[in-house]
Amino acid sequence: MRRRAMSFTHVHILSMLDRHGDMPMSRLADMLDVSLSNASGLIDRLEDRGFVERVRAATDRRVVLVRVTEPGRTALAEGEVFKDELMQSILARLDDRRLARLAAALEDVRDSALEAFANDPELGRHEHVHDRTAPAPEPIAPEPSAVSASQA
Repeated sequence: MRRRAMSFTHVHILSMLDRHGDMPMSRLADMLDVSLSNASGLIDRLEDRGFVERVRAATDRRVVLVRVTEPGRTALAEGEVFKDELMQSILARLDDRRLARLAAALEDVRDSALEAFANDPELGRHEHVHDRTAPAPEPIAPEPSAVSASQA
C-alpha cells in the first residue's frame, strides 16, 4: 500500500466497490459513515491515481456513480497478495500452542461481535459491517507444515 501511496481507507473503498459494484457517491459516503464532501475528496485521490472513475447512471444522467477500474482491481489484488504473504509469514512464526491460543481468541472475538450485533441493531446498520445471513467463518487451520507429527 505504501508503494502505491494508498491508505487503509482507499483499500476499503476499492474493496467495497469491487464487492458491491458501481454506487452513487451518497451511498458510498453512507457506507463509509463520512460526509459527502469527505467521500468526494477520497474518491478524487483514487481517481487521480486511476483506481476509480466517475460515470453517469444510464437510467438517470443526473446520478454520478463511482466505479473501480482495472488498475484499481489490480492494486486491490496486489494488496491482498501482500496481506496474505505477510499473514502467512507471521503465523509461520507461531508454534502449535500459540496457534491454538490465537484460534480460540479469534473465536471469542467473533462470538462477542455476534452478540453485540444481536443486542444492538445500530451496529449492523451498514451493509459492510455485518451480514446476518452469512454463515460464520470457518476457523483458520494451520498450514500442513505447521502441524506437529503428534497431530498428524
